[in-house]
Amino acid sequence: MKKLLFFLFLTISYAQAQESYVTEKDIAYYPSAVSQKDPYIRSQCRLDLYYPKGKKNFGTIVWFHGGGLTGGQKSVPEALMQKGYAVIGVGYRFSPKVKAPAYIEDAAASVAWVFQNIARYGGDPKLIFVSGHSAGGYLGMMLTLDKKYLNKYNIDANRIAGLVPFSGQAITHFTIRQERGIAETQPLIDEYAPLFFVRKDAPPMLLITGDREKEMLGRYEENAYLSRMMKLVGHQRTRLYELDGFDHGGMAEPAFPLLLNEVTAITKEVLEK
Repeated sequence: MKKLLFFLFLTISYAQAQESYVTEKDIAYYPSAVSQKDPYIRSQCRLDLYYPKGKKNFGTIVWFHGGGLTGGQKSVPEALMQKGYAVIGVGYRFSPKVKAPAYIEDAAASVAWVFQNIARYGGDPKLIFVSGHSAGGYLGMMLTLDKKYLNKYNIDANRIAGLVPFSGQAITHFTIRQERGIAETQPLIDEYAPLFFVRKDAPPMLLITGDREKEMLGRYEENAYLSRMMKLVGHQRTRLYELDGFDHGGMAEPAFPLLLNEVTAITKEVLEK
């Protein structure tokens, strides 16, 4: 039995190694009619698409980078490469050059592009997952829980297969509070807070944070409250992981295997239906 399992492991590993991956960079996700009117959109609102060439019906992970909504750059995390999935690194506009909700609208526009285009590359539109770290996690939470952002593109946010934010802000983001002259230590829950939009019918959610004693501000507690409220409204697929010993920046690396496990599990569920 052990020999058989070892052989199967080698066979799967070899098959994955033989897959050919392609990266297409700087794809504009807004229509040209929009981007041509705004140089900042034209330069910033682009995505990188990494996908297994020749494979069919694969899942896609949309990845939003962190940076406090004020900086950073799009990327395809190495930990997600060569795992059988497409990965999309998204660029978006920053504060203070723009203010809320511009960067949330950018995130939604990029996810809409994925729904509208991933099948052309071989991907399955039923297997689109949203993830990101810190500010990126916040953006994913907002566009998934507040359905109006994707409704603009006639896309139901419930079509997202799974939401897996890494240390995302569950209350109104501190940069948005700063835009209004509110201190980052003053909590606020309004239309820019994922917590404002808890609902029973949301996609499966796996919330991941660092150690509560090492995290930025009250990030663990915010996610714990979001998890509790989702359960209280009847959502059956919300879970929260706290990565003991890891701070806000360091929690991302050990979180990637949790993301991949979640994507694999949900993919199996979807394909078996």
